[in-house]
Amino acid sequence: MTRAYVGLGANLGDREKTIRRAAELIGAVRLSPVIETEPWGYADQPRFLNAVAEIDTELAPRDLLRLLLDVERQLGRVRTGPRYGPRTIDLDLLLYGSETIDEPGLTVPHPLLHERRFVLEPLAALAPGAEIPGNGTVSDALAGLQSAP
Repeated sequence: MTRAYVGLGANLGDREKTIRRAAELIGAVRLSPVIETEPWGYADQPRFLNAVAEIDTELAPRDLLRLLLDVERQLGRVRTGPRYGPRTIDLDLLLYGSETIDEPGLTVPHPLLHERRFVLEPLAALAPGAEIPGNGTVSDALAGLQSAP
């Protein structure tokens, strides 16, 4: 069994309901507080709700990624429009145990995890001491962002 963390974000439709349903569908054992955030990467769109789900899984990383993509499709995600644009749901595999994975289409830890406050804050609510391989703990990464100009 591997403990993994999944970022959940939504800015279209009933954002909170969709996030909670996604957490249920991926088998979350805990869900962080849901926070409202500004868009990242593409500014001209509605604000997001973001959360992080903690899951215990027997799925291999690639199979877990397939599950996340299937849940996105079930909940109405359509991959058209600009990168980082509006979406009904976005599920990102942030951490998979202590593993580091760099394969085509799958990078763990999520390559921008340590730079994204909208992910670090909810992740810190669940696992402040979790290691981000190559970037210290979640709380260290968050503190680094908070002290940055």
